[in-house]
Amino acid sequence: MLRVTKLTDYATVILVALARAPDRVHSSAELAELARLEAPTVAKVLKPLAHAGLVESFRGAAGGYRLARPAADIPLIAIVEAIEGPLGMTECSGEHSSCEHEPHCGVQVHWRRINDVIAEALGGITLAQMLPAPPARRAIPLRLAPAGG
Repeated sequence: MLRVTKLTDYATVILVALARAPDRVHSSAELAELARLEAPTVAKVLKPLAHAGLVESFRGAAGGYRLARPAADIPLIAIVEAIEGPLGMTECSGEHSSCEHEPHCGVQVHWRRINDVIAEALGGITLAQMLPAPPARRAIPLRLAPAGG
């Protein structure tokens, strides 16, 4: 089965929480509450996100985290690679292969093509697109009383 790790999923949830109020600095504890995750998990995820330049961290009493750039400028591939490292469907589809079968393997070029398609798909979706849609407003019917009544 092909899937991202829980930490990558959690990173997306945390970044969505930050994207809802992009100018506000959120503490790690606040992000844990917003994302409904354990505080140590949030702290663990924030470190590679900061290292990758996706979030900014601020020290001090009013310190915390905020997005380093607009959510529309953060592709999902950046989130995946911040947590998981460079995308590689197989050992030989990544940038630095150490597979001993590579010189005589006939499928490497196909895995690289698949890898490129997935990278392109992840690059084409932004964090902004991952934000939940605002709840639909329900129209309240308006009935006016008859004039003169």
